[in-house]
Amino acid sequence: MTGDGGLREGEVVVLRGPGGASVLLPLRPGPSEVPGRGVVDLSDKLGAAPGTTFEWAGARFQIDRPTLTDLLSQLKRRAQIVTPKDAMYLLFLAGVGPGSRVAEAGSGSGALTTVLAYAVGPGGSVDSFDRRDDFLDVARRNVVAAGFGERVRFALRDVAADGFAGASYDSVVLDLPEPWAVVPKLADALRPGGRVATYTPTYNQLERTVRALREAGYDDLRSVELIERELHVGEGGTRPAFDMLGHTGFLTGARRGG
Repeated sequence: MTGDGGLREGEVVVLRGPGGASVLLPLRPGPSEVPGRGVVDLSDKLGAAPGTTFEWAGARFQIDRPTLTDLLSQLKRRAQIVTPKDAMYLLFLAGVGPGSRVAEAGSGSGALTTVLAYAVGPGGSVDSFDRRDDFLDVARRNVVAAGFGERVRFALRDVAADGFAGASYDSVVLDLPEPWAVVPKLADALRPGGRVATYTPTYNQLERTVRALREAGYDDLRSVELIERELHVGEGGTRPAFDMLGHTGFLTGARRGG
């Protein structure tokens, strides 16, 4: 999604219009249908510099490479998603970065999958497992729409029962109702020194997960909850918003010993 030079055929771009309107679509020659907005022809934008402006549908639009914020804002939801505040800290807890090989259990709607694929970059990979075909289908479509289809492999699999198919990972991220049930399967999937991160909505889930990790010999354990409060900023009148994004889940990270 990032890179130098002109926009390339096949890459996902964002069209930014007046009033914050935005459209996400793959760049290709010929007309492309935009549901609810009509048809746009971006043939002459192949090779154009990001930030190029043009007229469409009676308004001026700018064509750019999308940021992660753009990608997540266009996500089609089927299951409850991991919020951006939690998703970014899960990357930190799991030690995910460019080139990482990552396993995710619990594909959901593909929001966290998209964040993971963005973080690993073109040199990394993500294997996403779920027990439900319908969730996998939604997640796959969202990841492909974000332009990360080549970085992610989806599989119908109950990792608590069947493990991770013999693969070896740098990081494992668990967004499941019972992550503690997967801990015994990590010994064959997570490389020594690799990290696991979990997302659990309740205290009971958190306690059982941490207990399982401790009993399995994991160290460097850390559990946190993140609260997000927006600020209304004005000259001489800046104040916190009355509403905030409060409890969403508890995040835990741990490292596998040698």
